[in-house]
Amino acid sequence: MEKKNSVLIVDDDPSSLTELAHILQPEYKIYTVKDGISALEKASEHLPDIILLDIFMPDMDGFEVNAKLKQTDKTKDIPVIFITGAVKSGDEVKGLAAGAVDYIRKPFSDMIVKLRVRHQIQLLNQLRKIENLSMKDQLTNLSNRRCFEIRINEEWTRALREKTPISILMIDIDWFKNYNDNYGHQQGDIALQAVASVFDKALKRSGDYAARWGGEEFTVLLSNTDASGAYDVGQKIRKLIENLEISGPDELKTKITVSIGVNTQLYGPAGTIGDFIAGADIALYDAKNKGRNRVCNHINP
Repeated sequence: MEKKNSVLIVDDDPSSLTELAHILQPEYKIYTVKDGISALEKASEHLPDIILLDIFMPDMDGFEVNAKLKQTDKTKDIPVIFITGAVKSGDEVKGLAAGAVDYIRKPFSDMIVKLRVRHQIQLLNQLRKIENLSMKDQLTNLSNRRCFEIRINEEWTRALREKTPISILMIDIDWFKNYNDNYGHQQGDIALQAVASVFDKALKRSGDYAARWGGEEFTVLLSNTDASGAYDVGQKIRKLIENLEISGPDELKTKITVSIGVNTQLYGPAGTIGDFIAGADIALYDAKNKGRNRVCNHINP
């Protein structure tokens, strides 16, 4: 079942909360709160897809709540629709200039509420779909290099902050050009997809992350993993790929192997992400020079 989009409704008038929830409930998951502080807490906790925010509330009005939402990384991109009983043209300009996407006025028209919310939800879902496609490698359905670069920055920062080790594997299919020359590019694509399918079996932790680096090269990021643990994961991946029987047209059965370079950064400020990746590349070339179909750890000086 497709997950419902969620809406947070913020209004100090209980009757308005009830009415809006009733209008939107069949189509969306609904959260309701009656004040600005609760709105900020609920938004941070549940990250709703859209917020309907009353302008005139005691203690903290809608403009202030909206400003605080925009100041927080977790909530700054959540679309806000202001709801109000009376709005001056200056207030409408103020709200739109502050990043609100629309206004809904009281008394509510069921159809207007539904259409305005639906319009923003559709825009949001389309943007998410486009963003998701831009982060995926279309052949293997793994994350692509752009997405991996975002992830490695996040995990690198976390490792430094929490003082935990982080490891990276660079994985290259052995003699892939010869494979393509012998069996054709269509079969080469099948081989790439077969390699990509291995990561689901080899990577068991939710934080383990695989991506297609480019061409016949893949990469795996292992948070909170030391050199020994990363080497073991590399060997598991290598053996799974070595044992693959890759099918092709006319009952063709082929085999491939991979070489894997591993690098581990222990907690501390030394080095950069570029150095970290380069170390895994050095280890990968070492694995190739030693005969391929093997895993090598980078020895940090």
